Amino acid sequence: MYFLAEPADHNPILPIWEEIVVGGIAFIVLCFVLMKFVFPRMEQTFQARVDAIEGGIKRAEAAQAEANQLLEQYRAQLAEARTDAAKIRDDARADAEGIRQDVLAKAREESDRIIAAGKEQLAAERATIVRELRTEVGTIAVDLASKIVGESLADEARRKGTVDRFLSGLESTGAR
Repeated sequence: MYFLAEPADHNPILPIWEEIVVGGIAFIVLCFVLMKFVFPRMEQTFQARVDAIEGGIKRAEAAQAEANQLLEQYRAQLAEARTDAAKIRDDARADAEGIRQDVLAKAREESDRIIAAGKEQLAAERATIVRELRTEVGTIAVDLASKIVGESLADEARRKGTVDRFLSGLESTGAR
């Protein structure tokens, strides 16, 4: 209890030496405990936070680099796809033009074939009509000539010769 009592002649400016010693020992013990146990723990926690932050930054940079690389790959693929699409469109247009030309050529061939068949049919019909008309004209001419001449042209050979001469004369007159 002596320590707790203040001496009577104590100077208020100067501290009591016993308090300085006790305070110094307590300070040294406190520093030892802090340096031995608390500061290393704080340093570990601080280092873990620094590692986590730096690792997060590195991971973010790596993710950003990977994202940029993927973006470039996608852009390259998109450009390639656009090029392929343009090529496919051009090929399709060329194929369509080729098909169109084929269809037109086939249509022209079919048209020419139909026209040729029509001309052949017309020529055959014309020949048939000319033959029928020759026979009919011949008969009419013989009948008319018999009436004009007054004698019968019954002889077949004579009649045929007369009709042929008459028709040849008509043809030569029509040809001029």
